[in-house]
Amino acid sequence: MNTTTPTGISRMARVMVTGAELVEEARELLASHNVETIYAPAYSTSEDLAAIARDREVDAILVRQGNIDRSVIGSSPRLRVIAKHGSGVDNIDLSAASDRGIPVLRALAANAQSVAELAIGLTVSLMKDVVPLNAAVKGGSWPKTKYVGRDLSGAVFGVIGYGEIGQRAASLARGLGMQIVAYDPFAGDTAEVKVSRDLDRVLEVADIVSLHCPLMPQTHHLINTERLALMKPTAFLVNTARGAVVDEAALIQALQSGTIAGAALDSFEIEPPATDNPLWSLPNVIATPHVGGASRSALRNMAVQSAQHIIDVLEGRSFDDRALANRDLIAAA
Repeated sequence: MNTTTPTGISRMARVMVTGAELVEEARELLASHNVETIYAPAYSTSEDLAAIARDREVDAILVRQGNIDRSVIGSSPRLRVIAKHGSGVDNIDLSAASDRGIPVLRALAANAQSVAELAIGLTVSLMKDVVPLNAAVKGGSWPKTKYVGRDLSGAVFGVIGYGEIGQRAASLARGLGMQIVAYDPFAGDTAEVKVSRDLDRVLEVADIVSLHCPLMPQTHHLINTERLALMKPTAFLVNTARGAVVDEAALIQALQSGTIAGAALDSFEIEPPATDNPLWSLPNVIATPHVGGASRSALRNMAVQSAQHIIDVLEGRSFDDRALANRDLIAAA
């Protein structure tokens, strides 16, 4: 598509992508609609992103990484749409976007299966002591005669946030014979699970606490010192949601003191984390670099859906209202 500059000169529409290159199908989709793609370096600061958006007068932002704050959103007078390469929009200032009437569109359920699969993979690794047993064998030990493992079947899988990802993780866990308990203040019951409104009770009974809630003011440090103390000393925490849902300092203390048995983390309060993060010295921690949504199918789904959202808005077509992250704010503006 072509747009017209203030001087009357026609040019291609421009989208700034904040992070790694999009999959080929998404690149071709944008190019076929005459949308020029401008890549910002990975983990660019807000100041860097604002400068790129301003200098290139971008019409759209496709968000993979970075903090899209008011300065970024206000930097290009031509900005008409922001698309998230995923579902979490905690790194986008929704209020600033709404003030300008700019829709923020999420990729609906595009990475749900991938994230759920990682949550279950981490659950199995924790419950079956894969990491310490691997280290022992490679270190010359053979703990076969003394090792007594845990059963997945019959263990209680606690889901915090019973949306699309949480439901898929629960389904996978159920396939392994685990019992499901779920907490969500908004989600309704399903045929398989009666959803609790009592977070503390779910924490008390779960053998695995798997986090699948979005990061918002109500969920910031949802898992803190007090709530970690409610968990069984034999229980594990799995976080494939957002890092700041967990009070990292409180988690470190709980892991060091034996308040809980261990944790597997795919996201952190600061990313990338510091190389001297105390978590790295703890043998009961598994860490992965925020790759829950990085499977081939998830990357394809997120990129193509995000590209299509941008094209739809720039070409004046309607979009799925369920994808709109700031519809209430826009309605009130």
